[in-house]
Amino acid sequence: MKTNKRVLIVTYYWPPTGGSGVQRWVKFVKYLHEFGWQPVVYTPENPERLATDETLLAEIPSDVELIKRPILEPYNIYRKLLGRRKAKAASSDTPSGEINPINASSNKSPMQKFALWVRSNIFIPDPRISWVRPSVRFLKKYLKEHPVDVIVTTGPPQSMHLIGRGLKRSCGLRWIADFRDPWTNMFFFKHLNLSPWAEKLHHKLERSVLDESDAIISVTPLVQKDFEAMTRTPVHLITNGFDDDDFSESGSNAPEAPQPERFTIAHTGLFAADGNPVALWEILSRKCEADAEFAESLEIRLIGKVDREIIASIREHGLGDRLELLGYLPHDETVREQKCAAVLILPLRVDPEYAKVLPGKIFEYLASRRPILGIGQEEGAAAQVLAQAGSGTMCDWDNVSAMSEFIDGEWELFKAGKSGRFDADIRQYSRRELTKTLAKLLDEG
Repeated sequence: MKTNKRVLIVTYYWPPTGGSGVQRWVKFVKYLHEFGWQPVVYTPENPERLATDETLLAEIPSDVELIKRPILEPYNIYRKLLGRRKAKAASSDTPSGEINPINASSNKSPMQKFALWVRSNIFIPDPRISWVRPSVRFLKKYLKEHPVDVIVTTGPPQSMHLIGRGLKRSCGLRWIADFRDPWTNMFFFKHLNLSPWAEKLHHKLERSVLDESDAIISVTPLVQKDFEAMTRTPVHLITNGFDDDDFSESGSNAPEAPQPERFTIAHTGLFAADGNPVALWEILSRKCEADAEFAESLEIRLIGKVDREIIASIREHGLGDRLELLGYLPHDETVREQKCAAVLILPLRVDPEYAKVLPGKIFEYLASRRPILGIGQEEGAAAQVLAQAGSGTMCDWDNVSAMSEFIDGEWELFKAGKSGRFDADIRQYSRRELTKTLAKLLDEG
């Protein structure tokens, strides 16, 4: 389709990591041309990140314009203070490239606590704030020579939205703010050790973005409801999703998925310590002791970044010899692992506010058509999606009986050669369908 409408997308993550939420805009860019929009991507030249997946960029149309500009990151200073090498800077202490605020008071060294205080109270709203003014100056000049019809900013980091705000104020262009996560209602916000002044500034910046943007996008219904209570700006729901090309048997990137030979329990993506499903490890340990066949067949495969506390907990429960740590894998290999699992586990973070979050991986889990054992808030957003799709169950962290029943049921199916699979209609979460919804929102201007 010939396109004559241009959209400028301001994003921090390009090329992306393998996380489904961060893939969001790569997939939108992949399909936007089908709906009459030509994307222009503006992104840092030298961002700090956990990992990259260059294979995802092969999906991007060759005519997509990519603009990269240098960014000054404060993490080099953080590494020097802690005596860390660059390869480890974004591992155990940095979810999504941020200093991990969870359990800051009890689990961190004095230097880590100081670094968190600096990050929280000096770099507001986040350590990418220094990129805002240079980006606004550059893009104002760029847009005079290369006009666009609409600007979209996607965060976190929330500094990306301040770039959109600056362009809105100076150029008057239509601006849409896409929130992949909440801002001040994010589950870890209360752990940031903010001064009263810093917390007030966060709320002020958030309100200005919500009120000055022309439209807001949320990825979960509960966050959409929160934003609607905070602003008169229209708030639209466009969830994360899965790409049919990655999962359909005829898709160009669809990996072959043989039937699992072992009873494999798999997790992909970031596995954070504050979501450690201790009850599950206890259940698996007891079942191994009681059932030699189960013990022989069980395999726990963790793909992606795994906090050391998770690994230690698995080993403490006598499951170390059944643990496979695969680390970060390219997206197509991650999909293959999901499709080969007997059970996919979805442990959520324990914080009550995480009930509003829909982890991006849930949609790719759905597309893998494997049974999903969620462990977390039984009334939360993720539980609602699992129930609607009929793809698994969500059990509270201490709901041992429900978890045991689920594992026992899937084990019996596995032994009978009928490893669980579901065929619910999940087309609403297709990346192409979601891009179609996005295009309609872009067209409104």
